[in-house]
Formats: sequence, C-alpha cells, structure tokens
Amino acid sequence: MDLYLSLLALVVLCTFLYLISLFYKSKPAGGNIPPGNTGWPIIGETLEFASTGKMGTPEKFVNERMKKYSSEIFKTSLIGERMAVLCGAAGNKFLFSNENKHVVSWWPQTHEKIMLFKQASTIGESKKVRGYLPEFLRPDNLRKYVEVMDSMARQQIVTEWTPGREVKALPLARKHTFALACQLFMSIDDPEQVSRLADSFARVSAGLLAIPIDFPGTIFNRAIKAANMIRYELLPIIKKRRDLMAENKEMETRDLLRHLILSTDQEGKFMTEMEIADKILHLLVASHDTTSTVITFAVFYLADHPHVYEEVLKEQMEILKSKGPEKLLTFEDIQKMRYSRNVVNEVLRLSPPAPGAFKHVISDFTYEGFTIPTGWKAHWSVFSTHQNPKYFPNPKKFDPARFEGSGPMPFSFVPFGGGPRMCPGAEFARLVILSFIHNLVTKFRWEKLLPDEKVKFDPSPIPVNGLPIRLVPHKC
Repeated sequence: MDLYLSLLALVVLCTFLYLISLFYKSKPAGGNIPPGNTGWPIIGETLEFASTGKMGTPEKFVNERMKKYSSEIFKTSLIGERMAVLCGAAGNKFLFSNENKHVVSWWPQTHEKIMLFKQASTIGESKKVRGYLPEFLRPDNLRKYVEVMDSMARQQIVTEWTPGREVKALPLARKHTFALACQLFMSIDDPEQVSRLADSFARVSAGLLAIPIDFPGTIFNRAIKAANMIRYELLPIIKKRRDLMAENKEMETRDLLRHLILSTDQEGKFMTEMEIADKILHLLVASHDTTSTVITFAVFYLADHPHVYEEVLKEQMEILKSKGPEKLLTFEDIQKMRYSRNVVNEVLRLSPPAPGAFKHVISDFTYEGFTIPTGWKAHWSVFSTHQNPKYFPNPKKFDPARFEGSGPMPFSFVPFGGGPRMCPGAEFARLVILSFIHNLVTKFRWEKLLPDEKVKFDPSPIPVNGLPIRLVPHKC
C-alpha cells in the first residue's frame, strides 16, 4: 500500500509539474482579448470540458459559453493552453481559410510522443501525410476499393453478425474497419496478424488523450509501447515489399504501402522503413474511429427510427435487385445511395466522430473585434453549429431530409473539417460506411437490447455497453 501511495503521489506531482510547464508556454495576452474564463490555475477548464463529454453532452461546454460570453468567440484554457474558441459557420470559415496564414494544425503533446517515433512535430508530419494521400485516394483507385469493402463487409456479416442472438455493434464495427484498413493500407489479411495489430492499436487509441505521464503502468506509457510494437511488426512487412519491388518480383497492388514506398520528398529522397511505419500508424488512427463510430451510430439511429430504416431498405434493395445478390457493389452503385448518404450525414451531424480540432496561432489576428495573440491555440467545435438551431432547426431530431437539395449552410456541417485542411479521406470513409450499411440492411432488421443505453464522448461517441442488438433476418 505504501508503495502504491508513493507511486500515486509521484504521478500527481509529475502531472502538476507538466501542466505548469504547459501553462507558462503562453504568456498573458494584452489588448482586447475575447471574453471568457480560463478557469482554475494550470488545469483551466479541462476537467469541465472532459466531464461534459463523459456525461454524453459535449455540446454543453460550448453552448453555455456562447450564451454567457459571445455567440462568436470566447476564451478558455484547455490542456494547459490558453485558447480562443471560434464559433458558428463564420468562425469555422475563418479558421479553415487562414490555415498557414494565421494558424496551423496542432495536437496535444501526447499525440507527438505516441504517434511519431522520432518525436517530430505533428504540424510538419500532418502536412507530409496529406501529401502522400492523393495518389492512394485517386478516383480510379477508390473505384477498385469498393469491391474490397463490399467483399469484406459480406464476409464479416456472415461470420459474426449472427441472427437470433445478442451481438455488440461497436466492437464488431471496430473489428471490421481495422481489418479493412490492414487490407487496403498494407495488403495484410492474416487474421492472427490483424488481431495482434488490433490489440496494440486499442492501447494506442486509449492513450492519445491520457495524462501524458510516461511511467510504467500508466495508460500513456502503455500506448507508447503499443505504438512501437505496431511499428516493429510493420518493419519486416515494409522491407520485404520494398525488396520485392526493387527486384520487380511483386505483383502490382494499389495499397497505401506501395504508394508510400514510391513517394519521395522535395529533395527526391525515399522514406525509411521506420518513417513509412509512422505514416501508416498515423493513418490508422485517423481513419479507424471515424468509420467504426459512424457505422455504430447508423445502427443506433436506424433502430430508433423505423421509417428511416424502411427508406434505406427500399433504396438498398433496389440496388441489390438491379445487379443480383452475387455481384459485388461498384462505385456507381454507391453513387445511387442518395437517401442512405443523407442518413450518414445526419449520423455525422448528431454523433460526430471528432468534436473539432485545435490550431496553433502563428501570427496575431483579429476576429469580431478581439485579438488572438501568437502562441495561443484556437479551437473550432462541431457543436457550435451541428446542434445549433440557427443552422439546424429542431437540432435534436434525427432528420435526413436536412441534406436534400442544397443542404445546410456552408461551413455549418463540418464533420471532416473544411477548406485546405478538410480530411482528404472523407469520401473513402463514406464508401466504407455505405458499403457496410448496404450489406447489413439487406440482410437484417434489428432491435436494441438496451433502448436507453447511455452514450459518452471520449472524445468520439461511444455507447457505454457496446450497443447490444438482436438481429432478425428478412423473410424470404
């Protein structure tokens, strides 16, 4: 017990000293800074920010301050940083439009220590990763990925979404999207290897927003070790592929790994195996939670709204009958899923997989008459628009019709960001989600086993019991 208390005291002390160091990076600002409250010394309003998510009401943090201080902008202090929160569609547009002029993307230090082997800056790393993606996400490549997405969705639904017994949608969605990423990113299809990587990846995900204390036994420490385990499992795969390509012995594939091996920087240099492993880890994190979260909440909302389910079923059955049950989906089939795409958009609006993003202020700027100094952080939040009646009347109602016609006001629907920093994998994610919905809806109806299951945001929305459902196959 004494040892335990000593270790606990050490962790608390280290955390306190770490937060102090973060807090004093940002000097007190002069001038006409935005209204707001920076909360407690050092920790700011971080605990309240996190607690609203744990309670399932992350929008509460932003909405209360918009009402109290300003509907356009307010200041706060989060994760040891002085921060300006820009609100509404205009705030989103300003931040998206001023990337690399007044702001650059920023992630907490935990991301740098876990995600980058050499502890480089995530700002530069993020730019590099985005530079490698266009080739992988070319329209002709996306067309080919649809068949793989459909085939793997069919396989998992047949083997694991068993009718007549309880299944949990969240872990199954995570399993599917991770296996799919392993296949499309690296052509890994060995179930045991995928399972090992998935176990390590779960520890990585858990540590990204943990208290950044690198001490044996902490969530953060386990995440760093798990990230390194993933890297060292990928290294021989990368080396073998590179050797085969150099000897022209590899059957040509269009996976991400091939693109990364062939990519060069501005000086014409190829990446090392470790640098490629870093990129793949980064993209696994970026892609996994988005797709698995949206699949889970599509199941969640379709169970609650039978009339919406019926419209999705009608659309998907028409596509199925037009091609026959044995033929795989095509890119053109996905484009016909207009109503289903609107349903996915409404899922993204109400249960966004990411709450927003942070920016680092690289030059003073003025917004709505207030000055945000260099060195501060800026934050845009989906909740300042997604659940704001100004942009979405009756915002709590699940209504896919919002996305018919011209759809929402520009910069009000931002689940993937916007401007030059809009997520380049947004369409890839939608293909994954829609191909899975097609297979699930055309085979089953379902009901929630816990109709009032609580949802928490950590930071992605998570049904606390994994969303258990009972599947009922369609009658022939």
